Amino acid sequence: MANTASTSLVEFRNLSFSYGDHRVLDSVSLTIPRGKVTALIGPMGAGKTTTLRLMGGEQKAQSGAMLFDGQDVGQMDQTQLYAARRRMGMLFQFGALFADLSVFDNVAFPLREHTDLAEPLIRDIVLMKLNAVGLRGARDLMPSEVSGGMARRIALARAIALDPELVMYDEPFSGLDPISLKTAARLIRQLNDSMGLTSVFVSHETKHTLELADHVIVLASGKVAFEGSVNAVRASSDPMVVQYLNARPDGPVRFHFPGAAVEQDFGLPAAIGNAT
Repeated sequence: MANTASTSLVEFRNLSFSYGDHRVLDSVSLTIPRGKVTALIGPMGAGKTTTLRLMGGEQKAQSGAMLFDGQDVGQMDQTQLYAARRRMGMLFQFGALFADLSVFDNVAFPLREHTDLAEPLIRDIVLMKLNAVGLRGARDLMPSEVSGGMARRIALARAIALDPELVMYDEPFSGLDPISLKTAARLIRQLNDSMGLTSVFVSHETKHTLELADHVIVLASGKVAFEGSVNAVRASSDPMVVQYLNARPDGPVRFHFPGAAVEQDFGLPAAIGNAT
């Protein structure tokens, strides 16, 4: 049952996560407000996609908690996790459509997998979802017959097939031409508002991201560098936030990945290495 008393649908509480010895998130606390569109931004390697994986229960935190509607996803058994996931939708990067299924069958897949609905009702739902993304007429095509932008919209129809409360988008604008990008951004906004969704998306496209979002979270170096409104992030004086939003090559985010000194790797005298 939805915990409507809380203003947050998702909450990280002092959450830490590592891949082996590499700490990706370090005691992170953040919130995803109900009914809003939240942008999750930051430099590459900051843990944005990992954050989505933790929300969906694909990964589990080593410490802290990831709460979905007040329940710790990391402590759920398989039955509880599947029930929580049924309340979530996911738009994978580049769509991830099933290549051997038609557009119609791609969107119908979660309905057939997770419900006992009769085929005539599934047909009506699929056509409504495709109509919502402007592609009802493409229902009989195969994924190989549609453009990249159309594939994202079909994947979005699939993501909302079960009427989820939370929809997660991993790089929804990546590789799209300007028209398709603008269409995708408009769809995220329209579907969030018309369906009463809570949306969170990862993006590196700052212009459209800040036009679309209500709430912004900036991740950097395993921490939350900023969390707040679009106006507040634009006014932020945090060096990392300023560097990221203004695409400055020099700042807290360095070009070189940390490693041995140049003179050590090339066997150079220290003076020569420092001179380079």
